[in-house]
Formats: sequence, structure tokens, C-alpha cells
Amino acid sequence: MRRTATVSTALITVCCLAPLTACTGGGDESSPKPSAQTVLKLSQSADTAGAGGDGTMRITPDTVLYLRSTSNSTPEHDLYAIVTFSAENRSRRPVTATTKTGGFRWKAADGHIVRAGNSKSAARIAPTGFADGGPTVAGGTFRRDTVAFDITHAEKGGTLLYVDGNGDAHRWQLPATSSGRAVSALKLALT
Repeated sequence: MRRTATVSTALITVCCLAPLTACTGGGDESSPKPSAQTVLKLSQSADTAGAGGDGTMRITPDTVLYLRSTSNSTPEHDLYAIVTFSAENRSRRPVTATTKTGGFRWKAADGHIVRAGNSKSAARIAPTGFADGGPTVAGGTFRRDTVAFDITHAEKGGTLLYVDGNGDAHRWQLPATSSGRAVSALKLALT
């Protein structure tokens, strides 16, 4: 009986203290705070807060394309990572995404984070047919757009972060190879 009580006490201690230990690690305070949500995959949606915490916007990245150059530019680093996404507003009133105010970021496996449009040439990437408006989306509609990052080869297959209007970071693990439903059309629009 005594041995059973000792084993039970040890198990309870391990089960209760393990989550506390995992949460006490230090980190870079300038990085977005991870939300309690799981890391999503390409084409999975996240319901995010609009700019200033006003309204809800459903963000869905669906394609990532890696290019060494476009028809009119070359990256400052090794290559471009271009991500297509949709921003959907299911409410009746307009909601503004944080896409134009630094909402999208690329996090490499080593922890290095860059914002979308992190070089002059990446900031100018706007493939024809993939952008249909600004960050404000009318009620009951959606917009398609792209974000581009200037990254190194080692940073391929990173985590796409979207920091919403409440400061929550939504995350998608992206493949290290060009993937998604619009790869061919996006490549054709850029090369």
C-alpha cells in the first residue's frame, strides 16, 4: 500500500509540474507571443482578430512558391518565398486585416524572424491576378493577396506567422518546396 502511494505521488508531481516547467523558458521579447493554437498546415484557416481587435478575419494561406528571381528583380538574400492567402470576412460590417501593418512574418528553424516585404524588391512583388484589394474586407466577402519574403536557402520551410489585431500569433508550418494549388499560376505571373 505504501509503495502504491509513493508511485501515485510521484506521477502526480510529474504530471502537474511538467506543464509549469515548459512555460518558464526565456525568449526574445520582441518576437510575437505564440497563441495557444496549434501550428496549422498550408490551406488550413485561422480565425483572427481584425486591426485594433475589431471584428474577425479568417486567414488562409494556400500556396508557397520559392523563386531565385522574378521577371524584374532578384533577392538580396538567396531567394523569395511568396505566399498566397485569402482574407475572409464573415460578418456584416467591414473588417481590416493587419496585413499592411506587419501582420505577416517568416520564422526560420533557427528562430530568425523577418517581416513580409523585408527587402526593397520583396516589398514590390505584386503578381498580376493575385491581389484584389487592400486590407479592409467588406462584410460577407473575401480578398486574395500575396506576401513576399527575401530569405536564405537555409530558411526554406519556415513557419508563417500572422500577428492579428489582438497581438496573437497564428502559425502555419510551410513546406520546404514550392507547394499549393496556385504554384503554376503564381510562377507564371512572376517569371
